[in-house]
Amino acid sequence: MTTPPSAPTPTPSPPAAGAVERRTIAPGLTISRALTGLWQIADMERDGRAVDPVAAAAAMRPYVAAGLTTFDMADHYGSAEVIAGTYRALHRDRQRDGGDAPPVECLTKWVPPPGPVTREDARDAVERACARLCTERLDLLQLHAWRFSDFAWLDALAWLGELQAEGRIGHLGLTNVDTAHVRVAVASGVPIVSNQVCCSLLDPRARGRMAEYCGAHGVALLCYGTLAGGFLGERWLGAPEPAADAPLTWSQMKYRRFIDAAGGWDAYQRVLAAAARVARRLGVSVANVATRWVLEQPAVAGVIVGARLGERSHVDETRALFAFSLDAEAHAELEAAIATLTPIPGDCGDEYRRPPYLTASGDLSHHVAGFPPPFAVETGGDGRRRALSGTSWETMAGYARAVRHGSRIAVSGTTATHRGRVVGGDDAAAQAHAVIDKLEGAIESLGGTLGDVVRTRVFVRDMAEWEPVARAHGERFGAVRPANTLVQAGLVGDDYRVEIEADAEVGSATVGTPT
Repeated sequence: MTTPPSAPTPTPSPPAAGAVERRTIAPGLTISRALTGLWQIADMERDGRAVDPVAAAAAMRPYVAAGLTTFDMADHYGSAEVIAGTYRALHRDRQRDGGDAPPVECLTKWVPPPGPVTREDARDAVERACARLCTERLDLLQLHAWRFSDFAWLDALAWLGELQAEGRIGHLGLTNVDTAHVRVAVASGVPIVSNQVCCSLLDPRARGRMAEYCGAHGVALLCYGTLAGGFLGERWLGAPEPAADAPLTWSQMKYRRFIDAAGGWDAYQRVLAAAARVARRLGVSVANVATRWVLEQPAVAGVIVGARLGERSHVDETRALFAFSLDAEAHAELEAAIATLTPIPGDCGDEYRRPPYLTASGDLSHHVAGFPPPFAVETGGDGRRRALSGTSWETMAGYARAVRHGSRIAVSGTTATHRGRVVGGDDAAAQAHAVIDKLEGAIESLGGTLGDVVRTRVFVRDMAEWEPVARAHGERFGAVRPANTLVQAGLVGDDYRVEIEADAEVGSATVGTPT
């Protein structure tokens, strides 16, 4: 239990709220840098009661009037899309009647279930979102992928690209996608304009590889979790650790897991205390310090602050974000506190795909175990099981993508091929990541994991590209450390930069799934 500190110095009066900053993240899409997140609508409706869309739409008006015109939602945030659509419809009427009704930007998401994604699935999702949002064109549609070892996520992006060409989608974004797969999408020619990821004083992962790549390739970061479900606020300063069975909101359940992963309650309290000292010196709230810190990180275009429409309003508090900035002293004090934390494992979004599953519902391993296999599997009369990726080469040359005999899985030499096209463009590292995804899909289809790999063989067309390929291999296998060989080879197919084969021994993994 943490001992509460002595009575704090009275907080000076906060500065007057400044004009809300805006950022153009793509042609025709300018957002307020503080976005209002509507994920808490799902929490408000989890007992089965529906939020009144007209009343909730009315609760959006103070945000819009204050310049907070951008709202973030998803197909699974309860009735969030319906509420935003109701606002649009009502205020379209006001504009028609000559009233003052500033336009709003509605950013939504599509989370298709694991498994194959068809062109019809994508169209249905877009038509449903458009109907709910009372629009003919979505401002920004962000895709969430449950896994990357199944190239269905690339299919989904392809189908969405067709709908974008039709004018049904303005721009495409991603949500909770790690750096490697942002790279795969961008290098494959998908016009990604944003990636929505978690970022806070407790979880600074986004400012590493993610910020570097996205900053260099014009991908805006939209960051949620800046307040860690409210834990980065005055009310928790010096407070004892909640009991395991304490009633918590969905957000609090999620970010309590982040606190545990970052070193526990005492480590979290050190960061909170540092933020409180900065807040008192600058005359702002702890929440403002925590959020402003994220807003000032490289490649961050906006921060998403959750709202419980009709229950509580934080308009003035949010506007105060733009009345100050953090000076060098503040940054130094916060960085010193962050340095005492245990780093959150993996890259952005990994918490949804591998242990330690830092989600509101906790361990998702049962969910992941129920995913359909990425590849078709057949069992021969010899008892061997074969994974087939469906390429014409497998049929023509008479081989399988992978074969399992006993506990051993042998994966054929694999290139970044999907539906007859090259994945990753001319980016050797992106191709390497796509190849490893395909290896992983073959191994998963036969009952293994990437952690079971004991040997890889890497073939590069141009030895000048050995290092980006090797670094991609290191990112994916650094925790596994299989035996490895890398050589230059004349690859079949002029567009392929790299080919990889692998051997795995099911059950041999002594570490968790690699990051």
